Amino acid sequence: MKEKIDISTWIRKDHFEFFSTFEEPFFGVTVDVDCTATYHEAKENGVSFFLLYLHKSLAAANQIEPFSYRIIDGEVWKYDVVNAAATINRPNGTFGFGYMDFHEDFEEFKTEANKEIEKVQTTTGLIPSSSGENVIHYSALPWLNFTSLSHARKYSFADSCPKISFGKVRDENGRKIMPVSIHVNHALMDGYNVAQFVDVYQKLLDRKEVNHYV
Repeated sequence: MKEKIDISTWIRKDHFEFFSTFEEPFFGVTVDVDCTATYHEAKENGVSFFLLYLHKSLAAANQIEPFSYRIIDGEVWKYDVVNAAATINRPNGTFGFGYMDFHEDFEEFKTEANKEIEKVQTTTGLIPSSSGENVIHYSALPWLNFTSLSHARKYSFADSCPKISFGKVRDENGRKIMPVSIHVNHALMDGYNVAQFVDVYQKLLDRKEVNHYV
């Protein structure tokens, strides 16, 4: 479900109209997050570390309202739920696009996500997912400890979906540190909102999932 935002009375009216004229309205930052607790949580419970930190990222994004804004035909819409459109790596070095619905319960999310991962890994091609607009574009580069990142963009395609990329986990003073790149459309949010996301994400990484593992 989604609802239309009345731009004429929107607090971001001027910001939206200003940045909507840009050929490149996206801005991005790269931050380090401490994923020590989540890393050990995954190992202790025998679950995918990737799916666990991805789920917590989605949970954080769904708490920060601007991450649910999308521009469709020049209008701004707010979605009830934001899901994941993620790149899935294959053993042969290629990748395919997968679509994962967000569920607050990690077990439910994990079950559906594993089905999607298996489907992508046993097929060839990009498999563009018909995921709609209410997604975050996710990618993981577990081989690279990056400090910045850029994205391939087709400027003729109207895109307003946030893009989040995860890098290589490194050991630092007994902690597990992971770089995270976040790119968002400036017509829809500002650095303050990205900082809100990072803050909530770190808090979720610091604590265990509330549900039980199977």
